[in-house]
Amino acid sequence: MRVFPRGTRLGAYALAAALLAGCAGNDTVPDEIAEAELYQQAMTAMEAQNYTNAVSRLEALDARYPFGEHAEQAQLELIYAYYQAENWESARAAASRFIRLQPDHPQVDYAYYMRGLAAYQAGRFSLEGLKLIDISKRDLGATRESYSDFRDLIERYPDSEYAPDAEQRLVYLRNVLARHELQVADFYLRKGAYLAAVKRGRWVISHYPEAPSNADALAVMVEGYLGLGMTDRAREALTTLIENAPDHEHLDGRTFRGEHVKETLRLGS
Repeated sequence: MRVFPRGTRLGAYALAAALLAGCAGNDTVPDEIAEAELYQQAMTAMEAQNYTNAVSRLEALDARYPFGEHAEQAQLELIYAYYQAENWESARAAASRFIRLQPDHPQVDYAYYMRGLAAYQAGRFSLEGLKLIDISKRDLGATRESYSDFRDLIERYPDSEYAPDAEQRLVYLRNVLARHELQVADFYLRKGAYLAAVKRGRWVISHYPEAPSNADALAVMVEGYLGLGMTDRAREALTTLIENAPDHEHLDGRTFRGEHVKETLRLGS
């Protein structure tokens, strides 16, 4: 998906061809270059998808003319250029800076969106597309940041043009984070850390109530409570599991701690 801030001027310029030829292979920015020309060069590089070159010129523009005519738009363009250059950390930092300096800007929702999108990409990498590993088993710091950023965007700017895409990504991120919590809970169960497992299950249900993994979270809680000897609590969790997911795999011949759970808790089929 190609994302540009609203109002970005990426149209043709009178000297576009000459500027492109002059800067395409050169990232050095002369000190004496004027603001308007520097901005034109940056936009020409953006049009040519030469994002490394665009970044160098936008950084120079931001440093030399922080209060210039193109300052605010250049800051927005820099977020996008970093993103396209796959420099996720710099894209997030630039977006956060814009939000801090321009909290009332009409395009600040774009900065929130790009901040979340950069974290989203940082969390995914290319391995997920190759299906080499389950993303839910990795360290998910960037994924949590993306979830928080997109949620901030939706809560602050529900009518933003970027909100629908952010909402779709939130669903994906929510499911990933829920699965990750249950991977950790399963580890705790295998280690006999039943209280920690129960807490993870409760966390999933409390923070991601619409995640498909909620049934698995209930199953974790049943086994954790059984391990703690808290039969009444285990029965409550099991009853909820049966009511909400009667076909769950743990209710079809599988066992909790060596015995079929329905028989252990004396619940009917």
